[in-house]
Amino acid sequence: MPFMIDLNYLRDNQEKVTQLLNKKDPHFPVQQLVTLRDSVLSLQVRVESLRSEKNKLSKNAGPVTDSIREQSIALGKQLKQAEKELGQAQESLEQLWLRCPNIAQEGVPEGNKESNKVVKTWGENKAFSFTPKHHLDLNKDADWFDLEVGTKMSGAQFVFYKEQGAKVLYALTHLMLKNNAKHGFKPVIPPYLATEKSLYNSGNLPKFKGDFYEIEDESLCLIPTAEVSLTNVHAKEIIPGDQLPVRYTAWSSCFRKEAGGYGSSERGLIRIHQFEKVELFALTKPEESDRELDRMVACAEDILQQLGLSYQISLLAGQDCSFCSAKTLDIEVWLPGQQKHYEVSSASNCTDFQARRAQIRYREEGMKKPQLVHTLNASSLALPRLMVAIMEQGQQEDGTIVLPPALQKIMDILW
Repeated sequence: MPFMIDLNYLRDNQEKVTQLLNKKDPHFPVQQLVTLRDSVLSLQVRVESLRSEKNKLSKNAGPVTDSIREQSIALGKQLKQAEKELGQAQESLEQLWLRCPNIAQEGVPEGNKESNKVVKTWGENKAFSFTPKHHLDLNKDADWFDLEVGTKMSGAQFVFYKEQGAKVLYALTHLMLKNNAKHGFKPVIPPYLATEKSLYNSGNLPKFKGDFYEIEDESLCLIPTAEVSLTNVHAKEIIPGDQLPVRYTAWSSCFRKEAGGYGSSERGLIRIHQFEKVELFALTKPEESDRELDRMVACAEDILQQLGLSYQISLLAGQDCSFCSAKTLDIEVWLPGQQKHYEVSSASNCTDFQARRAQIRYREEGMKKPQLVHTLNASSLALPRLMVAIMEQGQQEDGTIVLPPALQKIMDILW
C-alpha cells in the first residue's frame, strides 16, 4: 500500500492533525480515515488469529477426526471471509488515503485566496505617464508571439513564439539556469513523459487525474511540471545523510489541460496549455526544510531583482496551497497592463508527503532506521508570465519594449 500522511501520527495526535488538515480541506473526512485504519488493523489481527488456529489444527499429531475436519473447514470459511473483508477495507483505506492532502504547517493562514498574506514587496511599481497596455496589445507591434498560428497548429491556448520572443525566452532560460547553479542547484534535463506511478509519487494522481495529457495505451503522461520527474529521481532509495541536501534545477516544457473557464484577465500568455519553466527541487533532512524553502525563494527573487522587475511575496492560506504542500510562498510579479500581480513562482515545502509516497529516505551514520527526507519545489521561473512582465513593465509610450539590461547583455552574447 502506498503511503501518504503518517497515520500513526494521526492516531496519536488526531485533534491537532484534524485542525491542520481542515486548513487544507475543511471537508476531508478525517474521522472516516481513522475508522478505516482501525478497521484494517482489527481485520489484520483477526486474519492472523484464524490462520494461526488453522495451522495448529493442520499440525495436530493425532488422527484427523471428523470433529477436527469440521473445525478446519469452518476455520477455512471464516478465514476466507475475513481476508475478503480485509482486502475491501484496505482498498477503501488506500483510496481515501490517496486523496488526503498534506498537513498544513501551523503558521499557514486559514481560508482560501482571500486570506493570503503579502509578506514582502520588492521594487516600486513603475509609474507611467500614459495608460500602460496589455501584452496582447503590445504584441501587435512587437510581434514576439502568435496565438493564431499556435491555434492552427495545436488548438486554442497554444502559442508560437517568433524571432524576438524566442530569443527572449532562450536568454531568460540561460539567465535562470546560471543563477540557479550559483545558488547550488545542479542542472538536469528530465524526460517530458512520466509513468502513472511517478505521478502517484509526486501527488498528482489520483487527485488531479484529467488535468494533464495522457498517452493512450502507454500508461504515460506529459508532465504538468518538472517537479513530477524530479520527485522520482531518488524513488525507493536511501540517501547517505552526508549527501543531503540534494538540489536540482531543470528546464522543461510543461503541459496542462487547464480545463474550465477563465476571465478575460487570463487571456494571452497568462494561461496556456504548454509553457516553459525552470524548476528548483531539493531533498533535505526534516530539520533543514524550512531554511531550504527560504533559500529557494531567495534564488527565484535573485532573478527578478537582476531583471529589475517589481514583485511581492505572498504566504498562501491553507486552501490555496497545493495538494502536496505544507507551506507555500508565491512570488507575484507586477503586470501594469492589467494593474495586478500574477504568480511567476510558487515555492512549496512538501515535508515528507512526497517522500512517503516515493519512499525516499536517508540514513545518518549510526542511525538504526532510515528516515524520510523532506522534498521542496519552486518555479524559477515560469517563462511566459515572466515575458508578460518584461513586456508590460518595459513598455514605452510609442509601444516599443526596453529590455532589462541584464537580459539585454545575454541577448547580445547569444545573438
